[in-house]
Amino acid sequence: MTRSTVFAPFDLIEGDRSKGLVLVADHARRTLPQDYGDLGLPAAEFGRHIAYDIGVEAVTRELAALTGAPAVLAGFSRLLIDPNRGEDDPTLIRQLYDGTVVPGNYPLAEEERERRLERFYRPYHDAVAAMIASVAEASGRAPFVFSVHSFTPVMQGRARPWHVGILWDMDDRAPRALIEALAADKDLIVGDNEPYDGALAGDTMSRHATANGLAHALVEIRQDLIADDAGALAWARRLAPIVDAINRRPDIHEVKMFGSRTDPSVAAETKEARR
Repeated sequence: MTRSTVFAPFDLIEGDRSKGLVLVADHARRTLPQDYGDLGLPAAEFGRHIAYDIGVEAVTRELAALTGAPAVLAGFSRLLIDPNRGEDDPTLIRQLYDGTVVPGNYPLAEEERERRLERFYRPYHDAVAAMIASVAEASGRAPFVFSVHSFTPVMQGRARPWHVGILWDMDDRAPRALIEALAADKDLIVGDNEPYDGALAGDTMSRHATANGLAHALVEIRQDLIADDAGALAWARRLAPIVDAINRRPDIHEVKMFGSRTDPSVAAETKEARR
C-alpha cells in the first residue's frame, strides 16, 4: 500500500484536448491518505483487487501516451470510497468485500461518509467533468469517453474465462466496434457486458457520459494479463489503434440520448421490444 502526506484525490495526465478523447481510470490506485492509516487491514489486502484495479494505472498512462489523449485518474483506493458508484449506492463504502471485512469502514457514521464524499469522491468527479468540458471546448465537438478497468481472474471462488470485456448500457456506438475489433483476435475471449453489466445507475459512465449523450465505453482487462509492465504495454498497444479508429468516426462526436437500462421505463420498453 502507498500512503501520502499531501493527498491529491485525482491525477491528471495532460494530452491534446483537441482530439476529442478523454481517458478515465476510476480504480487506478490503492493509495490512502495518512490520517486513514490502513483502515485496519494487513498490507497484503492492498495487493488484491479489492483495493484497486491491478495494472490499470500503467495501461492508462501508456494509452494516453500512445493516443495523445488526456486522462483523469482517481488518486485513492476504492476501499476508502468507490468513485465508480452513485452516492446512494450501498457499495459506495464497503464494509465487506470478497471475503474481507474492512474494520475502518465499520461502523461508519453519516458524518464520516459525507467527509469522504467531500474530500475524495466529489473532487474526482469534478475533475472528470472539468476535463470533459475542456476537451469539448478545445475540440469543438462532443468528446468520446473511454474508461479503463481490470477484473480479478477469480471472484468468490469462480473462475472468469474472459481475457477482456466491454461494458456498456444502451449507447452501442463505441462498444460494438470495440467488441468486433478485439474479437478479430481468435486467441482472445471477449466479453460483452462481462464480467459485469455496464448499466449501473450513478457510476462514472452513467454520470458523465450516458446522462449527457456522450459516446463512451468501459474496458475490463483481466488482471493477470496486465500485472506487469510488459503486459500493460502490450494491452495499451492493442487498444490504442482501436480507440483511435473509433475516435475518428464523426458519429462518435455527436450528442445522442440513448437512455439507460437502469431506468425502469426504458428497461420495460426494451424487454417488450425483444419479445
